[in-house]
Amino acid sequence: MQSFPQQQPDGPVAVTRWLAVGSVLALIVLSLAWELWLAPLRPGGSWLVLKALPLCLPLAGLLKRRMYTYRWVSLVIWLYFTEGVVRAWSDKAPSNLLALVEIALCLVLFVACAAHVRLRQRAAKAATTATA
Repeated sequence: MQSFPQQQPDGPVAVTRWLAVGSVLALIVLSLAWELWLAPLRPGGSWLVLKALPLCLPLAGLLKRRMYTYRWVSLVIWLYFTEGVVRAWSDKAPSNLLALVEIALCLVLFVACAAHVRLRQRAAKAATTATA
């Protein structure tokens, strides 16, 4: 397993980190609001609100800049993207509009995670060639 430098992130890396954290937090808030108040499947809320719980798991790893977390989040987020596409296509307003917001947040999170990993790997490669 490669080790990556743990110094404070520079400009683009810090931006991708905060985009990832912000989009996960926004997805959590969206999931809670969607399933409890805005457009629940059943009046009064539904058990589908539990879909917000798995989104809470990566927060610590994203804040601590753990590469493994950025990698697995970029894969897991496609489950939420798929749910958003299905509900945008099949649900009625306002649920379909909330699904479009979910799709957008998933795309932002994926791009942020992919860019974060790429930038950190590039920095690590540059650091190893500079010391060699």
